[in-house]
Parts: sequence; C-alpha cells; structure tokens
Amino acid sequence: MTTKVLVIGGGQNAEHEVSLASAAAVAAALRMGDHEVTCVTIDRDGIWRVEGRPHGGSAAESLALALPLLTRTDVVFPAVHGAPGEDGALAALCALAGVRVVGSGLRAGSIGMDKWTTKLVADAVGLGTARGRLVSADDIGDVEFEGEVVVKPVSSGSSHGVGLVTREEDLLVALHEAARFDRRILVEEVVRGREIDVAVLREKGGIRWAAPPLEIHATGLFDTATKYDGSARFTVPAQLDAGEVSALKRAAIAVFDALGCEGVARMDFFLTDRGPVLNEVNTMPGLTAASQVPRMFAAAGVTYVDLVARLVRAAS
Repeated sequence: MTTKVLVIGGGQNAEHEVSLASAAAVAAALRMGDHEVTCVTIDRDGIWRVEGRPHGGSAAESLALALPLLTRTDVVFPAVHGAPGEDGALAALCALAGVRVVGSGLRAGSIGMDKWTTKLVADAVGLGTARGRLVSADDIGDVEFEGEVVVKPVSSGSSHGVGLVTREEDLLVALHEAARFDRRILVEEVVRGREIDVAVLREKGGIRWAAPPLEIHATGLFDTATKYDGSARFTVPAQLDAGEVSALKRAAIAVFDALGCEGVARMDFFLTDRGPVLNEVNTMPGLTAASQVPRMFAAAGVTYVDLVARLVRAAS
C-alpha cells in the first residue's frame, strides 16, 4: 500500500539551506520505496510554497492554501531544522490536524530546542553538563567571566552564533553575535574532551536503540564554518572501548527518554575523564545521506533509504 508523505523543508532561520538539502534527500529516498511524495518549502519570509500552486501574499495566506494538503496526506515529514519548526511548531500543527508526523512532538521539540532547559533535564536524570549561566540580551553589558567560555544562542542550530572566548575583551562581541539569533544566551565553561555524537532511533512499536557513536575531529571549535567547509573529519564507529560505548549509549537513551523524543534524535557529548558530558540535543538533525545521523546508522547496517522509511513507519 502506498503511503502519502508530505515533506516540509526550508524554514525562517539560519539553517534554511541545510533544511532544503535534508528535505530534498528525504524526498528522493522516499520515492525509491512505496511512497507518494509531495514537497512544501517554507521560505525565509514564512511563505509556504507548493510547486504549481498559488501561495498568496502573506505567510498566513500561504499556509491556508497549503493546509488542504494535510487532508490528502498519511504522514508529514518535517525536515526543518531550527525554530520555528524543529521546536515543535510543525508537530503541533500536525497534532491539531490529526495527521501523523515523523519525529518528536511539541513537548520534546520545544525542550530539545532550548539548550538551557535541556541542561536542566539532563541534570535531573544524573547526566553531566557544562557549568553555565543564562543571560538576557538586555543584560549583555553586565556579564563577566573567568577563564575560557563558550557563548551560544539558547535556541539555534548548526552552531550559528556560537563563539569561543579566551580574552575578556572579546566577550561583548561574542554576546552580541549570539544575540543575533536569540535574545536568550548561554555562557558555558569550556569542556575538554573528545566530541562524540550518538543517534537514537525509536522504531514502530516503541523499541528504541542507539547507533554506533561517531567522533568529530576538528581543529578548535566545531563551528558553523567547520561543519560545512569539509575540514572536519568523522570516525564512525568511534574508536572507543566497550565501557565508553555503553556509557554513551545509556546517556543518549536516558536523554531521549527524559525528553520524550520520537523518531530519531542526535545527542552530542564530550567524552571526558569523568564520563559523558551532554552538550546539546537535536530532535531533527541533518538528514542528507552524508549527515552524521545517517552515517551512524549506516555503520549499524541500516541504509539511508531504509532509515528514512523506518522513520515514516514509526510516525505517530
């Protein structure tokens, strides 16, 4: 039986282009299987565009014109990274319409998008996180620090607005850069350790499991430029002993469960002498075949086409 899937890409944030790549790859993979695929692109200005259809003159009008697609869709695949979208906004729309959606729902999406709240959840289940403080953009001039810190927007992805500060005189610039992406800013201590990602998948039926961990090899901060200029290297499976793999997978599943994630999520850790330290969570990570999550599942014998199909089958 053919499954009708509506793939949504784009979005109104700095991850727009990355999301377009994910959506195109997902749509192509689904078309290789028993799926009938329709694609919608959300422009940077919020206009919903469906090829060959009118879109109106405003975001609201374009959404109204696109909504009838939900009545002819079995599953929505929201391949939108960042907010609004990954933060649960699209999942909430689907919930209101009574349409199955790939990935996490409103609660997990909104909490996972918020790095400060995610830290609180991780602390509550006994996982280590970097010491840090929450700063409002209105209070930037009052911030001080001792030692090196990482400055990042609370709700943004692909490391946009993230900066490493080693000199006090550079702090103000880093704070203003982070404030371009979010009015809430996180200032954290620098954690020394290996950068390890772990992806967790919840299959149809509820079973969830973690793929082999992936290690990121980058000179300095794994920032936006490093992520997309090809200079970073990945090792998957990461060269870890059995105890380290077990600790990382347990930590990833603990966060996945605590947030109430569905579909697939990527947990980013620093592996330190005191064990895994959670950096952040991505409830809709990059999903081209070359992205980190598909690489991890490929190491477990799950092809990209199979991974995308599993996500559609597990949609709730």
